[in-house]
Amino acid sequence: MKIGTKVNLIVMIAFLGGILISGTALSSVLEQKAEQEVSSQAIIAIQIANSLRKYTNDRVQPLLLPRVDTQEQFIPEVIPTFSVRETFEILRKTQEFSNFIYKDAAPNPTNMRDMADKFEADIINKFNQQPELKSLSGFRNVFENKLFYTARPFRVDQQSCLRCHSAPEVAPKSQLVTYGKEHGFGWKLNQIVATQIVYVPAEEIFKTAQLSFYLILGLLGLIFTIIVIIINLLLKKTVLQRLKIMANVAEKVSIGDMDANFGKQDKDEIGALADAFNRMKHSLEIALNMLNNNTNTR
Repeated sequence: MKIGTKVNLIVMIAFLGGILISGTALSSVLEQKAEQEVSSQAIIAIQIANSLRKYTNDRVQPLLLPRVDTQEQFIPEVIPTFSVRETFEILRKTQEFSNFIYKDAAPNPTNMRDMADKFEADIINKFNQQPELKSLSGFRNVFENKLFYTARPFRVDQQSCLRCHSAPEVAPKSQLVTYGKEHGFGWKLNQIVATQIVYVPAEEIFKTAQLSFYLILGLLGLIFTIIVIIINLLLKKTVLQRLKIMANVAEKVSIGDMDANFGKQDKDEIGALADAFNRMKHSLEIALNMLNNNTNTR
């Protein structure tokens, strides 16, 4: 192979190796960044929900709870879970949050809208089996949509919750009229009865990360192409053309043309090589003259 071909081959191998290593690292970094982004969105949604839950429990419930016992119609706004769910439904009406889902998923809920599916029931079982777990996160496909979820255990930590969920006998009559006696009872203090779970759409975020990955790879490819062109131009001008001239001069000298000259050379390695060839040519001329003189004297 020619020198230019060898140099291009070496540069290409080095570039492909660098692309493979950096591409793998870049893909991992972008994927982690995308996961952190959806995770932060889910955490913010849960924090907002918990703030609303606390507000309802501390400020709204004391005002409405006395009316629950005196009215035949149950007031659902007294339940923090109801307030959180309804507020989140209002939030989902905005375009940027339309695909977010919040749910207080329970295997034994008062309102059947909060019934946990098999996936959510498995999460609740994990929380019960490992009480030290504070949260679980991951991905789930729902109707061919990739969703990121963050789940936290919902523990009965207030005695007031048991008024509506311990037994039908002590529950408000208006609650029984609205929701019946079959569901939402049997809860105990400090028991994990549900999970707060938020689903965040992850498809677009990961597509954006993938697009960024391809964009960076394309930019690296463009930079590589420019570098190869520059290397080839420099190699041709500073090395190959000069070597070709030296080869032509050396060939002329080899057939007896002592007038051939390498010309003025730069003060670099190739210039030093040309000077060495000039000295060798001069020495060859002296040797040939001496040989001719010896022949003539005989």
